[in-house]
Amino acid sequence: MRLLPKFLSCVLLAGISLPLVAQQKPINRQALVERHRVIITNTDTLSSLSVGNGAFAFTADVTGLQTFPTYYEKGVPLGTQSEWGWHAFPNTQDYKFEQSLREVELNGRKVPYAVQVKTPGNKEAVDYLRANPHRLQLGNLGFVLLKKNGQEATIKDLRDIRQELNPWTGELKSHFTLENVPVDVVTVGHQEQDAVAARVESDLIKSGRLKVVLRFPFPTAGWADMGTDYTKPDQHKSAIAEQKKGAALISHQLDTTKYYAALSWVQSATVAAGKAHEFVLTPGKSEKVLEFTCRFSPRPRSTPAPTFAATRQNSQQQWVTFWRSGGAVDFSGTTDPRAKELERRIVLSQYLTKLQGAGSQPPQETGLVLNSWYGRPHLEMHWWHSAHFALWGRPALLEKSLTWYARPDVQAVARGIAKRQGYEGVRWQKMTDPWGQEGPSSVGPF
Repeated sequence: MRLLPKFLSCVLLAGISLPLVAQQKPINRQALVERHRVIITNTDTLSSLSVGNGAFAFTADVTGLQTFPTYYEKGVPLGTQSEWGWHAFPNTQDYKFEQSLREVELNGRKVPYAVQVKTPGNKEAVDYLRANPHRLQLGNLGFVLLKKNGQEATIKDLRDIRQELNPWTGELKSHFTLENVPVDVVTVGHQEQDAVAARVESDLIKSGRLKVVLRFPFPTAGWADMGTDYTKPDQHKSAIAEQKKGAALISHQLDTTKYYAALSWVQSATVAAGKAHEFVLTPGKSEKVLEFTCRFSPRPRSTPAPTFAATRQNSQQQWVTFWRSGGAVDFSGTTDPRAKELERRIVLSQYLTKLQGAGSQPPQETGLVLNSWYGRPHLEMHWWHSAHFALWGRPALLEKSLTWYARPDVQAVARGIAKRQGYEGVRWQKMTDPWGQEGPSSVGPF
């Protein structure tokens, strides 16, 4: 129901009951959500926008794709991350977890904790154990935009920028011009598959000045960064594994980690290898529209990637279902000047946490955007990012990740920590990985 006007709320708090005759009008949920559409008209690096499904997220710049990742690197970067996308550098030095243990006096006895030991040999082991495994940036999907003189456009060459995210449908619409030629893009994320799809309309396609490129980075294993290293092309492999009309399957391998990106498109276009670990989708010059999808997966799938139309329909249906479920709060009935901003934060926070942290694992601090703490889940994030699902009447979204605690492999590690420290039961980790292993830290284990 609608929140009561401020004066009436005060009356009720004072213990006086009044009839609620006019207060039972149902909330117009679509109007509530859509009045908080996000509109961007400049290249603010803190205003990149995401689409996703809770276990996979794709963050875009003002072009609707990830065309200018370097420009956004120090703001909210342009990430493509999933629950399953993890990598570990080979443990060539045979580092042991025991090298991170240090005894601390507690309640009259010595208790071993996994900390950042600084002694030679042990420090290197701790550094390795903290950074491995780390979450992968699966790939960068962006445009190649060419100016009339053939030079590649920069973000400063774009004009008439207008981008709008509609949380009600999960659709991101982007408009800009390059040398007075308009470009319109619609970007959506599939809600059951780890796929992002886009529709591009522009005369730049006919003139051969707009292409799409998929780039695969090497990981950095950094504590808090974008997680992309393009300076080591010889240390990983990528190739077109399969190609047919309207589709291509591309593989990417780093050490023992291998995953796939399935590209599909509707209009005439071709895909070919470009620079190292780059694959270029070139539309036919008879076209003004290009619709395409990129689906990431840990294994090749027998079914083709869904079309843009199917992905868009799926996004619209599933997001509307989300917003029509559970509770809603409408502050339009109050004149309190704080109400509009509070309502905006409530709506957009629900959108962000649904797409960034509603999967089968505990959430990462920074969602599925960049690698804070090497991209590892932190269990206190369950409170900050996920507990609200149940409070809003959407317990199924929380339940998906709570099952992680019941997994035998995860429980075995947690029981091992408790036993090592002389306790019964389990001791849950703060900084962990998808398999429950504890990350050494001078803060977390305490």
